[in-house]
Amino acid sequence: MNGPIFWDVDPTIFTIGSFTLKYYSLLFGLGILFGYQAFKRINKNLSQDELDKLLFYVFIGIVLGARIGHCIFYEPEYYLAHPLEMILPIQITEDGIQFTGFHGLASHGGMIGVLIAVYIFAKKNNKSVLRIMDKICSAGIITGACIRLGNFMNSEIIGKATGGDYGVVFAALNDPTPRHPAQLYESFGYFIMFFVLMYLFKKYGESKLPGFYMGLFCIMLFFVRFFIEFFKINQVAFEESMPINMGQILTIPFLFIGLYFVFRKNPSVNIS
Repeated sequence: MNGPIFWDVDPTIFTIGSFTLKYYSLLFGLGILFGYQAFKRINKNLSQDELDKLLFYVFIGIVLGARIGHCIFYEPEYYLAHPLEMILPIQITEDGIQFTGFHGLASHGGMIGVLIAVYIFAKKNNKSVLRIMDKICSAGIITGACIRLGNFMNSEIIGKATGGDYGVVFAALNDPTPRHPAQLYESFGYFIMFFVLMYLFKKYGESKLPGFYMGLFCIMLFFVRFFIEFFKINQVAFEESMPINMGQILTIPFLFIGLYFVFRKNPSVNIS
């Protein structure tokens, strides 16, 4: 192939009346479904009823955590003045309340939301937080891969210019500049992580050290995130004056958490 790829795909699959189905929503739902099925394959400690309850907890944790994380990390001034719009897919305007959907989700917030959700579930059901997190992280990364594909279909989270005649031209930007398909880079990295973690789980089973797989997940995921952020344009204006952007700053604590859980010799954190 010579020259860039011209990307001009309608993000909406179809609309029936007031209902609209978009590729992002479809891929988000499929990602959760795939992650759930993968979790079931490596689960040996939860009943079907407990699995269903855990899925509900995790779904709520992902959505609320990712949404609130975006609002606080990237647009705190607006959303602290409009707190209802943090958790409801609406916008309050002079013309009334409009359904807008969630236009911002932060993966770092989603990760925190999942951890809180698992902690609540585990304590209510007398289960190991770290054992559950090991499995969720290993299986759930496929959800992140699907979400990034959804971002590509939406022509959002755009990459920087390639500086050459290769890359992707996003028609939605009304800009002929070829750009890095950063969404695809990230999705590809997540798919590789998924297969690596699932392979390790299949071959070795649960680690003797609770939290090991979660730590390995954090190291791989947030290394990928930190590196690929160099290929993305900044999401908000204040990042332009920063040596590294907000996404990379939020990545650093998770990297240290991952290193701790992988290399610690004694499980001194008593949440297993």
